[in-house]
Amino acid sequence: MKVYAASVAAALFGATAISAFAPGATRAVARSSSNAVMQRSSALAMADDKVFDQEAYIAESKEMRLKHLEEQAMFALKIAVENYGNAVFPNAMIAGDVVITHLLHRMGYLKDGKAKIMVVDTFHLFPETMEFLREIEDFYGFKAEVFCAEGIPVGDKAAYDKRYGANLWKEDIEQYDKVCKVEPFQRGLKTLGTDCMINGRTRWQGFERAWIDQFENAPIGGGLAKCNPIAYWTLEDTFDYIAKYEVPHHPLHAKGYPSIGDEKDTIPIPEDGSTKFVNFKFEGDPTPWLDYASERKGRFVGLANKDGSTKTECGIHVAGAEQTFDRDLWEDGKVQSIASNEEALEIIKGDGEAIIAVYAPWCQFCQGMEEEFEKYAASAGVPVYKFRGDEEREFVQENLNTESFPTVNFVKSDGSVVKYDSEARSASDFANFEKSFEKSTA
Repeated sequence: MKVYAASVAAALFGATAISAFAPGATRAVARSSSNAVMQRSSALAMADDKVFDQEAYIAESKEMRLKHLEEQAMFALKIAVENYGNAVFPNAMIAGDVVITHLLHRMGYLKDGKAKIMVVDTFHLFPETMEFLREIEDFYGFKAEVFCAEGIPVGDKAAYDKRYGANLWKEDIEQYDKVCKVEPFQRGLKTLGTDCMINGRTRWQGFERAWIDQFENAPIGGGLAKCNPIAYWTLEDTFDYIAKYEVPHHPLHAKGYPSIGDEKDTIPIPEDGSTKFVNFKFEGDPTPWLDYASERKGRFVGLANKDGSTKTECGIHVAGAEQTFDRDLWEDGKVQSIASNEEALEIIKGDGEAIIAVYAPWCQFCQGMEEEFEKYAASAGVPVYKFRGDEEREFVQENLNTESFPTVNFVKSDGSVVKYDSEARSASDFANFEKSFEKSTA
């Protein structure tokens, strides 16, 4: 093997350079250096006689690389499935994920149920995505476990809109990530009892992922192992593999999308859709897709994090993602909690006066007034309540004047509800709002 390596390296790089590639073969190269000089003219003559087929060489080299990557990925999947015993693959049905799905099928892990496939439906996916899921379920003979926002039946977008609001992602993108992605993702892993999570992240996807290895600890889920079987693949490798095995893949690749996420913030690259992957081959210039860190350029378009930075991750793979906002507001008891719609109606229809703050714990404006509202509640002349409106949007719109958070209302003894319309939210401002009703009843 060493002699063979030395010969190849000598041919490619010359005798002087060989020591850097095959130290053990240095003496052999030295002995043959004079012969190499003598043979050089005949080697050139051979080259003249036979035209070097560059395209064939590239194709063969790519095939060798793909074979190695395939074996490497399958070995990683075997470790994940056989050694851990309860592997789960959260499948977004993007290019890398369909490769992993294909590999799991080839290895028999989908048929025997040793690996489970899980899908998170954000209620904002392209319609083609869930349709494609049903297609690959039929093709490979498995049934995915689908998870969505907590308390919402799978596939019931109307129920989601009613509870969380159709525009939650516009109001607070971090809370949207938690409600629609991180929480159902974590709940799915827990429900399925996973001890190893398989996913399709690669180093080629960008600097945030440039140093990942095939195995690591997950940033969420409490020490969960994570297997990245295609960590070392480029996107070109991925599409080469899809083409080689005619792997079923997302239909939107044929419409110009290199990666597919939520419909609301995913666009083709280039935007004119001139690059496509159709019938297992590229149409147009593939460079905009295949350049380093280009796969996800069409994702999270127009979105920004709270600190103003450009959004590049959905939240699932970010350390501390589960900490988006895990506590309630006004927990010391000065502000009383309304537990249900019925309780809220009792307060409104009763013969007493009260202040009700309709809020969402994730809302930055609610968080911003937390301290001052608590100060006000400590010395208020009427009972002060809080009611979580993000989970009962239709009710608070109809009964508590609420279109956004926070909304503070004064409930009069006759059952009428008056909205506090000022943006001033100090303790004294709330106290003055309360006192204004003393004058009207005097």
